[in-house]
Amino acid sequence: MLRMLSPGAALAPPADPSNRVADDPQAAALGRSLFFDAGLSDNGKVSCASCHQPERGFTDGLPVGRGLSDGARRTMPVASAVHSPWQFWDGRADSLWAQALGPVENPAEHGFTRTQVAHALAAQYRGPYERLFPALPAAHDLQRIPQRASPVGDAQARAAWDRMAAADQRAVNLAFANFGKAIAAYERTLTVQPGRFDRYVAGLFAQTGGSAGALSTDERAGLRLFIGKGQCANCHNGPLFSNGGFANTGVPPRPGHAPDRGRDEGVRKALNDPFNCKGAFSDAPPARCDELEFAVTDSPEQVGAFKVPSLRGVSQRAPYMHAGQLASMDQVLDHYNRAPASAVGHSELQPLGLTSAERRQIVAFLRTLDETTPATSPRKARR
Repeated sequence: MLRMLSPGAALAPPADPSNRVADDPQAAALGRSLFFDAGLSDNGKVSCASCHQPERGFTDGLPVGRGLSDGARRTMPVASAVHSPWQFWDGRADSLWAQALGPVENPAEHGFTRTQVAHALAAQYRGPYERLFPALPAAHDLQRIPQRASPVGDAQARAAWDRMAAADQRAVNLAFANFGKAIAAYERTLTVQPGRFDRYVAGLFAQTGGSAGALSTDERAGLRLFIGKGQCANCHNGPLFSNGGFANTGVPPRPGHAPDRGRDEGVRKALNDPFNCKGAFSDAPPARCDELEFAVTDSPEQVGAFKVPSLRGVSQRAPYMHAGQLASMDQVLDHYNRAPASAVGHSELQPLGLTSAERRQIVAFLRTLDETTPATSPRKARR
């Protein structure tokens, strides 16, 4: 079990056949610039890094993300996202690049439109973009493309989109998809780094750089509880401490809001997303889209279920759960120990009977999953 929980080194990202520039250094450099560009928002103040802050483990420390206004769910970390076949808390995107597109047009986040993205790419990033992707429309052709138009925008933006020629719509959609692919290429460089737990495992098996004394008595006890009585490893397993799936754990709704149906709605959105693996803008043949092909729908188990997050660096990412409902790891352990009923769907939890000392030991162990070196530097790349 311990060998399966520790990769021993930084985890390499899996291949993404839907993004042909996924591991192109030039694409990563362009994506890094786009990731930090606050100009790609309605008020010129919101970038991807506004919520995915490098110094906070690529989260923001808030119960729910805040762009132009408050969102509905907590900001998820970026560095571990590359290892998941589904993105967002509800899995409504099936790739990193498809995920990168959603916040841009979300009125609570960037509040931008895809035509604005196309204009920005042409005005500010044409050179780096065209070294990777087909040429953007020429300046005189861009004049006929509205500044603010989108099929998912407000009424005015949708009307402007409907007036566009089909060829222009496709050109904008292609540029928008490639914008997401460049950001994904950058995010793929943000690898998860090992922590004290990994040094402990390496020490147990006499591997270079390991130390069997890397964990305290309480931390080792917490590890045993994590695997055994606490049942944490049932879902939080593998080198990322996540099975990559979705689970209903009876977390109460965000105060003042209706219960969130989670994966039950997210899987339908992923299947209908024009930017998914099988869509016209994917670089993958349909035969390489197994996750979409075998996605489960209409399952009662998906109602109220949310992604099982990685626990790597978990102590640095409070508050917890999909809408920051629980403020600390102590509260999370108390919730799992009590196993309350879910407000929607059926909770998978059962009471654990953990003592306060045992919960404290599990928390102590979880802190050993913090990285010993940062995932990346927060510095911005030049255009």
